[in-house]
Formats: sequence, structure tokens, C-alpha cells
Amino acid sequence: MDQRDDRRSLDLPGEVVDRVERRLPRTDFETPAAYVTYVMREVLYYVESEADEEFEPVDEADVKDRLRSLGYLDE
Repeated sequence: MDQRDDRRSLDLPGEVVDRVERRLPRTDFETPAAYVTYVMREVLYYVESEADEEFEPVDEADVKDRLRSLGYLDE
């Protein structure tokens, strides 16, 4: 089965749907669903690619020492 054939419904707040419908004439999308699908794919791609970046673990004591030296924490 093609992924495009697997469709599910979500309830969205009316205010969000109204905003999408107001934007629709300024886009190339024919339906609010097509617009929302595109936006969600873009957001998810960004979030998922950002989450995949490797982060170095940070020692909390080192962070506190650095903040203290910069004057953000009291001695």
C-alpha cells in the first residue's frame, strides 16, 4: 500500500483552520489539508534533523562555574 493511501484524521482548533483557509489563496495549494500536510512535513523534517545532531554531554558543575564567572549566579 502506498503511504499516500494511508490517511488518518486529526482534529484541529477552528482558529488554526481559519488561518490556513485565509492563507490558501496566497499559496499553490488547493485544499487546507494539502497545505497543512506540506507544513507539517517541513516542520517535522527540521525537528527530526535537528534532533539527530550529536550533542556533547555537559557537566552541570562546569556550567554553574561558567555562569558564576560571568556574573549570572551569586557566589
